[in-house]
Amino acid sequence: MAAAGVQQGSRPRHDRGRDSILVYALPNLHVEYLRVEPAAVPTAFWRSVGPSHNLFVVESFMDELANAAKQDPLAYRLALIDKARAKAVLQLAAEKAGWGRPLPTRVGRGISVQFAFANYLAYVAEVEVAKDGSVRVRRVVCAVDCGTVVNPDIVRAQIQGAAIFGITAALYGDITLKNGRVEQANFDTYQMLRMNEAPAIEVHIVPSREAPGGMGEPGTSAIAPALTNAIFAATGKRLRKLPIDATALKQPA
Repeated sequence: MAAAGVQQGSRPRHDRGRDSILVYALPNLHVEYLRVEPAAVPTAFWRSVGPSHNLFVVESFMDELANAAKQDPLAYRLALIDKARAKAVLQLAAEKAGWGRPLPTRVGRGISVQFAFANYLAYVAEVEVAKDGSVRVRRVVCAVDCGTVVNPDIVRAQIQGAAIFGITAALYGDITLKNGRVEQANFDTYQMLRMNEAPAIEVHIVPSREAPGGMGEPGTSAIAPALTNAIFAATGKRLRKLPIDATALKQPA
């Protein structure tokens, strides 16, 4: 798993970098980090920083493990989680999303859970994959425990915006180079999720008296794995790279 380069026990339990990666009680953990970036291309931080890519790796892999074990992805996660707040958001998101209810052909639900920026957050994405491979996110349900909430409307707005931002990146966020220059210059050459493509987004806030966490970033990082896990549920095809390649999801004629 690509993440902070630590072994279990080498840092104290309060280490935020490690805790932002896993909410699971795994008896054996070895994590290595390898930075791979083109030397000539300057890069900068992306909203959600480390969790943005680490959560995609971790929660995609957890889904693969559940499938290999022939277990429901929700039940598999719950059996491994030892944090009550993480379990609570996962169960709430699943309940509100109707986890386990039948869906039409080529429509699936995917789930993800995280601890990042002192917040526990879970997503369920409901996704439809057309025969031509195009993906439509129909519905997103989020449950969040961000500690003491001062303004619930701001929490909901942050998650709604973060979900749209993350879905955009998962579907369209390809940056290409030509003759040493980035080809995407503005919104005319970088596609964003349009209003007619935006899913219904539900946000459920868990009442809490814990210390408040930050809400500027957590909503972005967990949406991509929920989306790709939903694609697997709908099509049986596992995606391990972003942005999503629609040609890989095209139904044979």
